[in-house]
Amino acid sequence: MKKFIALVLAAMLCMLACSALAADLKVGVILVGDETEGYTLSHMNGVKEAAANLGIAENQIIWKYKTPEDQTCYDAALDCIGQGCNLIISNSYGHQTYMVLAAEEYPDVTFVSMTGDFAALTGLDNFKNAFTKVYEARYVSGVVAGMKVAELLASGELSPEKQPNSFDADGNVKIGYVGAFDYAEVVSGYTAFFLGIRSVVPNVVMEVNYTNSWFDIDKEAAAAEALIAKGCVIIGQHADSTGAPAATQKLQDAGTLCYCVGYNIDMIPTAPTAALTSPTNVWSVFYTQLMNAMINGEEIAADWAEGFATDAVKLTDLNTAICAAGTVEKVEEVIAGIKDGSVKVFDASSFTVGGQTLSSSEVDMTIMDWATMTVAYEGQKYEAIVDGAFAESDFRSAPYFALRIDGITEIK
Repeated sequence: MKKFIALVLAAMLCMLACSALAADLKVGVILVGDETEGYTLSHMNGVKEAAANLGIAENQIIWKYKTPEDQTCYDAALDCIGQGCNLIISNSYGHQTYMVLAAEEYPDVTFVSMTGDFAALTGLDNFKNAFTKVYEARYVSGVVAGMKVAELLASGELSPEKQPNSFDADGNVKIGYVGAFDYAEVVSGYTAFFLGIRSVVPNVVMEVNYTNSWFDIDKEAAAAEALIAKGCVIIGQHADSTGAPAATQKLQDAGTLCYCVGYNIDMIPTAPTAALTSPTNVWSVFYTQLMNAMINGEEIAADWAEGFATDAVKLTDLNTAICAAGTVEKVEEVIAGIKDGSVKVFDASSFTVGGQTLSSSEVDMTIMDWATMTVAYEGQKYEAIVDGAFAESDFRSAPYFALRIDGITEIK
């Protein structure tokens, strides 16, 4: 009995100590958008969920919305420090340069630049990068799209006779993709999506239409409309608004055969009979780990990247009213395969570059200052083809798959 009481008292003391440590944490969150933009909303929800998990009060979080990727970010970081923040997070790649400036000046504050790529090269113990392996979820969303294409082909609803514009000269089905910028992050994502589709329907080609903006409803809608006008029957996206799904729904309502896969948020309310699903990040997984490490004084990795293995990525609800029969089971099978390693997203045998299957692909982690055309941070070179597959997000958290594989064309 005495031993039991001692254990209970020890547990209570531990809980009180953890609560006290949690009370000492103050978090600044610098956001490129606000709750009206899916990507930022997912970060906001992740921070809030992590805080709730760890008993961090709302008044311990300072929010900075619609922060441009310029000096404003640095100023926002300093304002957070002035309000007592000892952990500062930013959610856009363009914030990184300004976050590192603040990190150099305030070594007692931890800075985390989400989607950044040079934290490990700075030599700063208080500057970190993090990203998810969202390419895994993009691959699985491609499988969902592929299942739909296969169903349309099998039923005869999609055929060269009925929709000649939806097939190229070689009989491949046309797929479209709305991309923000031609960064490795986007290239990695659209390639994973394409390979997911092709794992179900091998005879597909894809055209990527860039908007040169992360969030522009009109441009994203126009890009989707242009792709559908060319005959694309599936529209994927790596852009942050509902523009592409809304355009797809509008054209479907007008009688065009087209469906879409979104990003970040559930697009079914926007496109109820066109949206199949959306790959998304579960940011609460990282933010819980990050804040818990801060509370307990534990080391935080300079680069963090996790995927399905820790439920850091997922698909939003499948639109079962329009998804092909068997999609739920197929999704479960593929996710299980990714988790156990039997499914490799960038399996080198599943694609070619310039007609060649790759047995080697070197990646260089050096960061260039493109304004001055000089090396900003010297990084190592790695062999990326490991055990027959391109090892994405293993050498740093931010994506570095920038290969242009056969079957995909880009409009810039």
